[in-house]
Amino acid sequence: MDKIQPFSSQQIEAVARVLGDTADGLTGQEIAFILGDASIPDVDAANTKWKRLYNAIASVQNDKGIGNYLIMVVVRAMAPVRYTGNPQLFDSRRQRLNAVLLLTGYHVRDDGRVGRTQPAKTLSEAMQRASRLSAALAARGVHADVLQFCRAELLDENYFHAVFEATKSIAAKVRRMSGLDGDGAELVQRAFGVNKDGVAALAINRLQTETERGEQRGFANLLVGLFGTVRNPLRITRRWSGLCRSRMRWTF
Repeated sequence: MDKIQPFSSQQIEAVARVLGDTADGLTGQEIAFILGDASIPDVDAANTKWKRLYNAIASVQNDKGIGNYLIMVVVRAMAPVRYTGNPQLFDSRRQRLNAVLLLTGYHVRDDGRVGRTQPAKTLSEAMQRASRLSAALAARGVHADVLQFCRAELLDENYFHAVFEATKSIAAKVRRMSGLDGDGAELVQRAFGVNKDGVAALAINRLQTETERGEQRGFANLLVGLFGTVRNPLRITRRWSGLCRSRMRWTF
């Protein structure tokens, strides 16, 4: 491999945060294997995953004066054989890495290798060339649970069904946290409803004051509205069309 110019600390950190993500990043054992395979000293093994990666890559880059080691880590982390059981994770991780690497003139190809490319001039261009909404959502800090439910739809750029599937993640999490079954508004009312003893299966606060109980009711109403709007798009469209036709009759 030709010698590569060193990467900035910000660029190394951005890559390390993707690969060491708490929700769906590399495991501690995977990090240890990748660093060892690339002959990179694991100088901070006790730290959090992304900081461990950052310190290892930054340390060897400072010592050797080249940026090759970051590319070596990315290539090993993106080896397709790692993702035979979870190809969606490969696509998601590749997109997030490309949103960073395109600004440096590199990109992860669909074979997991890293190639040179025309550098993106702006963050918007890099995000667009990474070419998936999921990369933009990840940059905004969208919860991993949401992305897990709608990742396939985002990869297909099927945004309508991506939103539809994302709402399912909310119901799934409510069921998981509350131990209740059901779906939609009925599930929300049972999970967040406050009983006569002032207790709810799921509470967003202590429920000690009327203000806190009002916040609980308001949060539940938001979820009910979300399910009613997003999970019933055809009904909403028909009602809106009927309203528009009604107003047109009055107008003309």
